[in-house]
Amino acid sequence: MKKKWLIFYSILILLLLAACIRPGEQAEEAEPEKQTAQKQQAGGLKVHFIDVGQGDSTLLEMEGYTMLIDAGDWNSTDAVDYLEKQGIQKIDIAVGTHPDSDHIGQLADIINNFDVGEVWMSGNESTSDTFIETLEAIDSTGIDYYEPRSGEVFDLGDMKIEVLYPETATGKANEESISFRLSYGDIRFVFTGDSGIKEEQTMIDSGIDLDAEILHLGHHGSNTSTGNAFLKAVSPEIAIYSAGADNSYGHPHAEVLAAAENAGAEVYGTDVNGTVIIETDGKTYSVSAERNGLVKEGKNRCIDLNAASSAELQEIEGIGPAFAKDIIEERPFRTIDQLTEIKGIGPAKLKNIKEQGLACLGGE
Repeated sequence: MKKKWLIFYSILILLLLAACIRPGEQAEEAEPEKQTAQKQQAGGLKVHFIDVGQGDSTLLEMEGYTMLIDAGDWNSTDAVDYLEKQGIQKIDIAVGTHPDSDHIGQLADIINNFDVGEVWMSGNESTSDTFIETLEAIDSTGIDYYEPRSGEVFDLGDMKIEVLYPETATGKANEESISFRLSYGDIRFVFTGDSGIKEEQTMIDSGIDLDAEILHLGHHGSNTSTGNAFLKAVSPEIAIYSAGADNSYGHPHAEVLAAAENAGAEVYGTDVNGTVIIETDGKTYSVSAERNGLVKEGKNRCIDLNAASSAELQEIEGIGPAFAKDIIEERPFRTIDQLTEIKGIGPAKLKNIKEQGLACLGGE
């Protein structure tokens, strides 16, 4: 009898031990998944579309890594001030999408005052002091310099960087802006600098996947960028443009806002909403803005002869592709009257250009 009870108790103890071990083993197997989820949520990606007036600058932060796309306008310190306010000390990659001074304006100061790992630029050049100072800063600090090309793919932490454009640099500064698709988990962002509709079509024709949840509207919301075909290819849920309040270029243009909204995107602009921040854990995202307000078309529009793209110049009646090319080659202009130095533009054509009220002058 005692033997039977002994066997019974032995079996009972074994069953209890087995019951205690199994949950522990399951918990150990599940623990790595739990830790991964917690790490992703704790780290995440934070994208700051910085209000730098009539310029462009976007800061991307993730755990241990930072990337800066463009550096605001040359005549302010908005980009530098914002980085300092955020406590940024190190920037792994600083990008100047193209050499215009409203995109690389404060890049030299950033290179000289922050720990920058490497600088990416398109390879196109400019005669502006801002561009020259940027090259001097790169040279004096010995920072790595690179010119990314379409088709290249890079990893920065958990973020994937796909280069969409350009294939090469031929001197078309705006049109050959460095363009990216950035992916963090399932959430994608597309940036195209000041690339035009023709260049957007080249990106589409390349066959690369352009689908993204967030689109940074090209060229400050100008109608020379963000064509309907590109909107269809990207299919954004959120569209953001960078522009200064009451800027003289009339950015953003009404047709671009309408097209983005008709494509199903919610539109934000730094001129109305201030700095716009998107945070994502790789699965979902949230949008917060410094100010509330509905975006609207710009006022007091003019076309800067010293900075406009070929497509923009051709919006001036009487300026076709050939004249636009000559204007770009001959600038900077000190006065609009200097257009008569271009063969084929005489007093009558100059008078017509002036009467349209579109042509204006600014720094390169």
